[in-house]
Amino acid sequence: QVQLVESGGGLVQAGDSLRLACAASGLTFSNYRMGWFRQAPGTEREFVATISRSGDYTYYAGSVKGRFTIARDNAKNKVYLQMNSLKLEDTSVYFCAADFQPYSQVPTTKADDYKYWGQGTQVTVSS
Repeated sequence: QVQLVESGGGLVQAGDSLRLACAASGLTFSNYRMGWFRQAPGTEREFVATISRSGDYTYYAGSVKGRFTIARDNAKNKVYLQMNSLKLEDTSVYFCAADFQPYSQVPTTKADDYKYWGQGTQVTVSS
């Protein structure tokens, strides 16, 4: 079965950087577009970044554009989220998600498009 496992979360100070990783198994990774979402307590799940199957196309939420970078390594079945200049408002549980799209290079920002989800990793930014 498909499994997505996030890692790399933690407690950091504002302005610091973190790199999240999501390891995928049970799937042909290069056939899946991947996304990162986040959810803080009492809020809805929020789109962060998405990347196409090949990695050639990416898209970011406005709140993270210029600070976060999504990347993937299809040989390692991993997707990454490099987070720089972290802010207090980036505090959240971060989830990676996968959507089977063997014939498309178009990434998607919609959570409903993603069938598979990881369990999440906590990122806490303190002042």
